[in-house]
Amino acid sequence: MNKITELKKRIIESGYKAVEELIKVAEEKIVTHMEDDLSADKLKNAAAAKKLAILDAFEILKRIEDEQNILDGVVAERNTTNKGFAEKFATKKK
Repeated sequence: MNKITELKKRIIESGYKAVEELIKVAEEKIVTHMEDDLSADKLKNAAAAKKLAILDAFEILKRIEDEQNILDGVVAERNTTNKGFAEKFATKKK
């Protein structure tokens, strides 16, 4: 295997570890009954942090799945050119 493939595999493994950590954040209790006064702002911030952790985890998993499919040859490697939407579909005039 080439160096790029090995690095991609390591990145995928790191991605799984990151998702596990984000799951831990999402599973933590917001109210632990140790706080005397938990303001609405703190509750809102804690809920937003959990939401972000969950969304980030799904985004990472989707990217891992895409990259794993490329490594496994299930799908072709995506085009990484810097063309925008219009450039991709514009026809060349001669």
